Amino acid sequence: MALFKSGNPTLSEKIFNRSLNPADTEVMTVRGSIQKFGFLLLMVAAGAAYTWKLYAEFKFPTMNTLMWVGLIGGLITALIISFKPTTAKWLSPAYGLLEGLALGAFSAVINDAFKKNYPGIVLQAVMLTFAVAFAVFLLYNFRIIKPTQKFKAVIIGSMAGIGVFYLVWIVLGFFGVNLSFMAWGNSSPLGIGINLFVVAIAALSLVLDFERIEVGAQMGAPKYMEWYGAFGLLVTMVWLYIEVLKLLTRFANNRN
Repeated sequence: MALFKSGNPTLSEKIFNRSLNPADTEVMTVRGSIQKFGFLLLMVAAGAAYTWKLYAEFKFPTMNTLMWVGLIGGLITALIISFKPTTAKWLSPAYGLLEGLALGAFSAVINDAFKKNYPGIVLQAVMLTFAVAFAVFLLYNFRIIKPTQKFKAVIIGSMAGIGVFYLVWIVLGFFGVNLSFMAWGNSSPLGIGINLFVVAIAALSLVLDFERIEVGAQMGAPKYMEWYGAFGLLVTMVWLYIEVLKLLTRFANNRN
């Protein structure tokens, strides 16, 4: 999952500035980015539905293969788009489909693992993710939350800290050091607290994504940047969904 001055490295101000070209007759709009974001969501849903279906049909080898194809392919695609925004028009749909393949397989496994303690956990995670994103959009739209320089600094610093912490956690795992409070389903207060913090930062980073798309439109960025803006939003939404789902698995073990 790719993550800059707007809070999302895929949407940095420098990238938008470099895209400006007086010769461009068509420029990006906020509406255009939102429409393309909706299309990317459909691609995610299509990919997720397919691997979910494979899990339901007990075709685990095929599902696992596609999950890894989605994970690795999605990462490579995201890196290409991040460094070369002009490819966003063609690669963003592919990224959405690949992410869908990975998320569908992963979500199906989690849904089945927690079906006794928390039936419908994935559906609730999806609904919560969109509810949180919509609430953040309203807060931004009515300027209740403003992306000031201080706000940006806090969010970006927090994201950097989260990234370093997750990297240390992964490295320690390779050396057999197990941080049990970071495990999925662990209901320790520390684990829940960290998860809540990460969910909050992921949600608030959407404010910076919204602002960057809006500013890009005001700057007169070229039309293809609508795809780039939509891609950046999708990256954050995927991150938010994963963190919300993980949080729900923690609460699942506290249910009777």
